[in-house]
Amino acid sequence: MSRHRMPRGGDSTGSADEKAETPEATTEKSEATTEKAEAPAAGTASAQETAAPKTEETAEETVAAEESEAAEETEQSEETDETEAAARDRRPIKWSRVLAYGVLPGIALVLAMAAGYLKWQHDSIAAAETARIESVQTAKDSTITMLSYKPDTVGQQLNDARDLLTGEFRESYTSLINDVVIPGAQEKQISAVATVPAAASVSADPNHAVVLVFVNQTVVVGQDAPTDTASSVRVGLDKVGDRWLISQFDPV
Repeated sequence: MSRHRMPRGGDSTGSADEKAETPEATTEKSEATTEKAEAPAAGTASAQETAAPKTEETAEETVAAEESEAAEETEQSEETDETEAAARDRRPIKWSRVLAYGVLPGIALVLAMAAGYLKWQHDSIAAAETARIESVQTAKDSTITMLSYKPDTVGQQLNDARDLLTGEFRESYTSLINDVVIPGAQEKQISAVATVPAAASVSADPNHAVVLVFVNQTVVVGQDAPTDTASSVRVGLDKVGDRWLISQFDPV
């Protein structure tokens, strides 16, 4: 027959003790677990408490940054408005108007002045040329008339020549012919014939001219042989009305 062994008292007690200790150990473990759980929670709370000021600071910085950006945007907007207003004030120049009202009238004025100057210059040159031609011809014709006469008509001829003269020279010529030439020609039967082989203009303008005249004169006294003389005379002429009259007659 088999024998049944009873458990030992000591073993039974130890097992019971172990079993009895199990709730306490469980409680301790639970408390330890709770403490461990609370420790991170406390750390989390501390971290949250630490992070809270940082979050507030970050929020304040964000608000300040947003306000700064808003202020910058406002300033930029104002500057843009001012720039646009200035651009509107500085409207683009219409060169067509500048040309129409500024440049073209100026050019037209310059051209008109240039045309006027050229016309004046042309007229002056033309007038001087006309004076030169007319004065040379008058000097030649008047010199021949003044120095040519016959005994029978000397008074009439030389007095008619006076109408070709002007100024003081007219007076001196009148005295010369009346006091010397006419009486001598009538008394001694003197005749004279003058020719002008050449004449040249020295100067000429519309009012005054100077002509150099080369004169050949043949003089016959009574029945004597003719006497030829050659001379040159500087003749000054003034424009009186529409006529050239001799105002100077100086032998050279």
